[in-house]
Amino acid sequence: MGAQAAPTAGPMQLLRMTDGLIIQQSLYAAARLGIADVLKDGERTSAELATVLQVKEDALYRVLRFLSGEGVFRETAMRRFANSTLSEYLRTNVPGSIRSILIFRGGRFYFSSFGDFPSSVETGLPAREKALGTDGFEYLRRDTEEARIFDDAMTAISALWAPDIATAYDFGSWGSLMDVAGGNGLLLAAILSAHSGLRGVLADQAHVLKRARERGLLSGELADRVQFEPADFFQAVPPGCRAYIMKNILHDWDDRRARQILLNCRRAIPDDGVLLLVEYWLGEENAPSLGKTIDMVMLAVTGGKERTVSEHSDLLAGAGFQMTRIIPVRNEVMILEAKPA
Repeated sequence: MGAQAAPTAGPMQLLRMTDGLIIQQSLYAAARLGIADVLKDGERTSAELATVLQVKEDALYRVLRFLSGEGVFRETAMRRFANSTLSEYLRTNVPGSIRSILIFRGGRFYFSSFGDFPSSVETGLPAREKALGTDGFEYLRRDTEEARIFDDAMTAISALWAPDIATAYDFGSWGSLMDVAGGNGLLLAAILSAHSGLRGVLADQAHVLKRARERGLLSGELADRVQFEPADFFQAVPPGCRAYIMKNILHDWDDRRARQILLNCRRAIPDDGVLLLVEYWLGEENAPSLGKTIDMVMLAVTGGKERTVSEHSDLLAGAGFQMTRIIPVRNEVMILEAKPA
């Protein structure tokens, strides 16, 4: 058989980009099985791990070999593995852990949305609804286990950003802050901890607030400074605070529904108050960014979108706000300050 020419760089570069699917699902398997937790006390052979995890040893070995090649685990000897600095973040309940995020991203609620991604491009509608047979948030209301996985992942994502958000802006100067659709309250807890004179309100749907109370992130020494307020932001946003914050809320929705949320915020916010939006930054043209990646997630999963600063400004103006400042939080996230026009 004659020698064949090696593939050129361009085709191989594109093909390697598709490896992300294999890497993600391998990480999902590792996270779901809890491999890093088993390795926390020291290295193990794939046979020992397979016995503990009750899986097929050869299949597990091949996954570990692959992930070790990506730098996630370390193969210290033939078929013997240990955690690396990366896999430490796959452990449960360690600072910076993303285990719950990977479990969420590998599961049906998230991953199935990309099975028919071209349909989202063709229609502009989220493929998730086609895959699940219902609206995604309604699906979560029906499936308590998926809701728990979703909550865990959103809390972990908030934990990655919350300390930087809390110190990037002078929240304390407003005296009171309502976190609209604040989920389990992790961001609000971080802000209150950083600004001792601030009073906080966590506003979300009643079933979400029930889980927030169970989590207890706003308990202890913060309890006297916090109240819980049931709310559906499509119906009304509760009054009572000078500052209102929404983190990654508007990106879940199209412009029409995002504007409705903002109009309800405007009705609640006093003329001397402020609205603070925490959103991803899309970055420069022809350059990768986390914001552009999340924009694809919004297209497939929620039907929402990431917006440019200009698009945010126009959306806010249409609801009676004027954007007054942009506060960077690292390179990927920004706080948009808007005041009643």
